[in-house]
Amino acid sequence: PKEQSGRSPSDRKAWLFSDTPKGATASAQIYSLVETAKLNGQEPYTWLRHVLERLPHAASVEDYEALLPWNCSPEMPR
Repeated sequence: PKEQSGRSPSDRKAWLFSDTPKGATASAQIYSLVETAKLNGQEPYTWLRHVLERLPHAASVEDYEALLPWNCSPEMPR
């Protein structure tokens, strides 16, 4: 529903079409990350930036788990 995602039905239909299967997969993955961040109280851009800045330095399972949206505080990602 529009209330949950904030997108109109016509906007959502744009996600149905991609030029390539890989493009469709990439779009779906990004959309999933954004929606998961929102559901966990994160501002998606801020959280994604936080993750992408720290991901190259992650070396253990604990490092990766710390980047999950439910392990970051909404005010300031850990």
